[in-house]
Amino acid sequence: MIHRDELDGYLKGLLAVDRFKDYGPNGLQVEGRAEVRKVVSGVTASLALIEAAVDAGADAIVVHHGLFWRGQDGRVTGWMKKRLQRLLAADVNLFAYHLPLDAHPELGNNAQLARRLGLTAERSFGDQELGLLGAADAALTLEALAARVRERLGRAPVVVEGDGRPLRRIAWCTGGAQGFFEAAIAAGADAYLTGEISEPQAHYARETGVAYLACGHHATERYGAPALGEHIAARFGLEHRFIDVDNPA
Repeated sequence: MIHRDELDGYLKGLLAVDRFKDYGPNGLQVEGRAEVRKVVSGVTASLALIEAAVDAGADAIVVHHGLFWRGQDGRVTGWMKKRLQRLLAADVNLFAYHLPLDAHPELGNNAQLARRLGLTAERSFGDQELGLLGAADAALTLEALAARVRERLGRAPVVVEGDGRPLRRIAWCTGGAQGFFEAAIAAGADAYLTGEISEPQAHYARETGVAYLACGHHATERYGAPALGEHIAARFGLEHRFIDVDNPA
């Protein structure tokens, strides 16, 4: 067992929360019961995850995408009311870590994605040093990389081919990091992997020769939260369960 506030303080330090300028609050977003024995981790604080966690007997939920974001309306109505109502009625804590969970060198989304795809980071790049760049396997082709993504993430990526160059250096950043593509190009990448693609990236890939792979926002970010959940469970003797609510995005 651990006290809610002790867990909040530990995660704040572990994930270096104060280092990041983020789109919403990181840490304890909804206060529940003081004693935490069972933790459920998940990608997004959706109603489906909250209900599943409550049914599983969770004292706390740890997610990557929390409830509160910059620019929101601020009123507790509709979907927000339903989510908050379920949490408060069950007295369950909600912890959310956005950019800090992307960036953690061992437990973070970027690090965990690299482990699954067999990538090794050599340095970071981009805004707040969130992107990672590393050398590729000597014989890795774009086709082989796309096949590896499909096999290990369970999702076929959207691939925009570059100029067919050998893949000597690969850059990646999970989730909605299509805006990092230009920084990846400037960093010397031959291919860039992220979750999503917007209209400009296809043109950049064709004009610069750097290949682009959009591997799914959810598909690339479903590894950091369970890694964090397993970590705190092991450290504090808690019960942990990861609940994956599928998302086609």
